[in-house]
Amino acid sequence: MAKKTKHIAIYGKGGIGKSTTTSNISAALAEAGYRVIQIGCDPKSDSTNTLRGGNYLPTVLDSLRESNHVKLEDISVVGFGGVLCIEAGGPVPGVGCAGRGINAAVSLLQELNVFEKYEADYVLYDVLGDVVCGGFAVPIRDGITDRAYVVSSSDFMAIYAANNLFKAINKYAPSGGAKLGGVIANGLTATYSESLVNDFASRTGTKVVGYVPRSLVVSQSELYGKTVIEANPESEHADIYRNLAKFIANDEDLNVPNPLNVTELRDWARNWGDKIFKLESGEVSGAEAI
Repeated sequence: MAKKTKHIAIYGKGGIGKSTTTSNISAALAEAGYRVIQIGCDPKSDSTNTLRGGNYLPTVLDSLRESNHVKLEDISVVGFGGVLCIEAGGPVPGVGCAGRGINAAVSLLQELNVFEKYEADYVLYDVLGDVVCGGFAVPIRDGITDRAYVVSSSDFMAIYAANNLFKAINKYAPSGGAKLGGVIANGLTATYSESLVNDFASRTGTKVVGYVPRSLVVSQSELYGKTVIEANPESEHADIYRNLAKFIANDEDLNVPNPLNVTELRDWARNWGDKIFKLESGEVSGAEAI
């Protein structure tokens, strides 16, 4: 019986830490003995940097522009723990759709039969959370993945991007698209951060699957060109990523979220703005505000 490979999309607003999160999940899965492929679907092509020590990796789109006969070794590098690193790439600056690389990468990898030949247990797609461009919706729209997770902080624009992703999943899941695994709360600093993200998840019918507080350990590891799992394996954050990877590996509680409409999201945000002011001014305790 052929091995069942799990294809998982991890979305998030640009700069929210989705690549850091995805790479550490990949590293933790590899450390646990799984065979992992990580595909960077951001035009910046930096998703797998910390898995491969920053070594140069030609993107799929660049390679296809140069040759009609691209082989796996032309577009991949084996990184930490045996993770196979691939970057989809983007168009020539100022020309074309930024999501085109995802289509090209997936088509080429399927043509080369990579997932089966590499005997992957997990394939992680690190995708920019701007689903306004149809290309970025490909992993959740066309049956490439069966599940997606969204990385979000407690900042409004990160929540806004997460809510947009929920709209896309809500649209495509009924016709065979990916369902939502949940929210990964990342870069938390404020005392109210967890409660705010929890409330957003509750109101949209989903759940928070992990909490990753902001830490200098993460920044230090990235300056070394490594994941936390590799650079600081004994740290608290390494265990946070290991627990997150273990949860995602075993999670089958997938659902179709209920995104907030624009008015509901704005009202929710204003309400939280009032709560935060009361919390910071000491008018109420955390429990009273929530």
